[in-house]
Amino acid sequence: MRKNIWFSTLMILSAVYSWGHAQSGSIIGWGAHRVGVDLSQQFKAVAGGGGTSLGLKKDGSIEVWGGNYPAPSPNADFVAVSVGNSHCLGLKDNGSIVAWGNNALGACDVPQPNIDFIAIAASMDYSLGLKQDGTIVSWGMMVPYGYEPFPSDCQYTAIAAGMRHYLALKEDGSIVAYGDNFFGQCNVPNPNNDFVAIAAGNDFSVGLKQDNSIVVWGNIPFSPSPNIGYKAIAAGQGLYMGLRQDGTVCVWGLPDDVTSVPDEVFISIAAGYNYCLGIKEDGTVVAWGSNAGGQCNIPVPNSGFTAVSGYWSCLGLRLNGSIAVLGGPSVAKIPDSNTNFKSIASGEDFHLGLKENGIISAWGDNQYGQCNIPSPNANFIAIAAGWEHSLGLKNDGTVVAWGNNNYGQCNVPSPNVDFTAIAAGLFHSLGLKRDGSIVAWGANYQRQCNTPEPNSDFIAISANYHQSMGLKRDGSIAAWGYNGAGACNVPSPNTEFMAISMGYDHALGLKQDGSIIAWGDNNSGECDIPSPNTGFIAIAAGQGLSLAIKSDDMCNYVIAGDLNYDCTVNLNDLAIMVSSWLVDCNNDPTSLCIPK
Repeated sequence: MRKNIWFSTLMILSAVYSWGHAQSGSIIGWGAHRVGVDLSQQFKAVAGGGGTSLGLKKDGSIEVWGGNYPAPSPNADFVAVSVGNSHCLGLKDNGSIVAWGNNALGACDVPQPNIDFIAIAASMDYSLGLKQDGTIVSWGMMVPYGYEPFPSDCQYTAIAAGMRHYLALKEDGSIVAYGDNFFGQCNVPNPNNDFVAIAAGNDFSVGLKQDNSIVVWGNIPFSPSPNIGYKAIAAGQGLYMGLRQDGTVCVWGLPDDVTSVPDEVFISIAAGYNYCLGIKEDGTVVAWGSNAGGQCNIPVPNSGFTAVSGYWSCLGLRLNGSIAVLGGPSVAKIPDSNTNFKSIASGEDFHLGLKENGIISAWGDNQYGQCNIPSPNANFIAIAAGWEHSLGLKNDGTVVAWGNNNYGQCNVPSPNVDFTAIAAGLFHSLGLKRDGSIVAWGANYQRQCNTPEPNSDFIAISANYHQSMGLKRDGSIAAWGYNGAGACNVPSPNTEFMAISMGYDHALGLKQDGSIIAWGDNNSGECDIPSPNTGFIAIAAGQGLSLAIKSDDMCNYVIAGDLNYDCTVNLNDLAIMVSSWLVDCNNDPTSLCIPK
């Protein structure tokens, strides 16, 4: 009888406790940015571009991270990769080229016959292919750059593509260059001989000599010193790399976070737009530099994350209270005191972080004062970030709003009491009351503030763009506002949801079984949930972007009463609950005495 009483009590109480007891996991992102790729796999080549990185695995398949350009099917039998500004190339072992990505200017239209290729190069909006017979084929937007066809009577052994110029290495060790020459990037220095490798940056060129020295020309003011002992080179935007015989790497250019090279031994290198890639002897990839498009993936290790947020740029909150930047078109610098955060929120070009002590930190764009937290900056328990305004929920149930107030989105309606949750959209705001009703204020031209009836039994809210969403106590979702892309059309069966997130024009719902449902705009693939769709514990939707945390624990989802996440409910869980409950109640008898 005691056992039954204990078990029933444990199930009731720990169900509450398990919601507050933080689970953690790895981050997966899809849509406009692809993050969470496992870079500890066995890679043999890498390529960097505008905001996309490619990794060629030893099994001949391709991994893509950063830009949303997944390798086409069948993803097999590749022997080389290259990536431009927004398109990708893969060379198959049969000598054919596969091209994918942005094809507005024909950079993916491989000329026929698509056979006998041995090397590839992709750049801004054009592509190059080197044939077995030593001839070069080019396609895409090249005419405005001073395009000249490569002479067909020459035997070429290597090719390189810069932003608006291109290089070819001849059999005799000399280099020919064509295209834009505004910075002298096509003026190969004399003596033009004994070259064994070439690389092209945005407006400069690099050549590796037979004596293992590097020659650089064009718009790059940095020269190697001492200039000896190099075996490979790579060039990107504003930087170039040299791989030494001992496996160490040197980087020249700007900014400093690129030239600060990891203390590793590499066997292969590649450079992109302000970032670098290197493959270690064990086949794993290391990336450093700009991560604006997620091209450097996310900080290693990809574990221990408890929350994610994203609008344009993306953040991840670790279990230890630190914040990691995942990438985005504009990545703001994390505050110097990157500790003790318990929640995060991302606006259009700014971020909020809530500290354990109830203080809010804000950083990024502050044009409308969205980062100017009103005084007193204390006693906050929740945060929300809109397009250009911010919300903070105090522990007394009041809401504070600041930033752009052109549509009244910062005018919290009276009575400003009894709020338990907040959410912010483009120009509107939501507040969830203790009685389960939703209050909405601000812009309402898409009826995003017209909460559907019955306005009751809500337990969570989310807002973005011109839409609003609420999660009901019964696990169903209500969505309202702009529905041009179907973001308010919740798929059937509308049951068993336990978390929600509204994106710019799409929505995510997390089911009790750990699976994710996505609906609405899918132009960037933001609704294409990666397989296997299981084991997720948190979600966040942004601008053409979806993020989720996959559990590090053995179980795919929370089991009520399983407080140590060993997939069982036993006396160990009861001990954890009682211990934490008693400590919290003794420390703060006036609190609700719910363990944290």
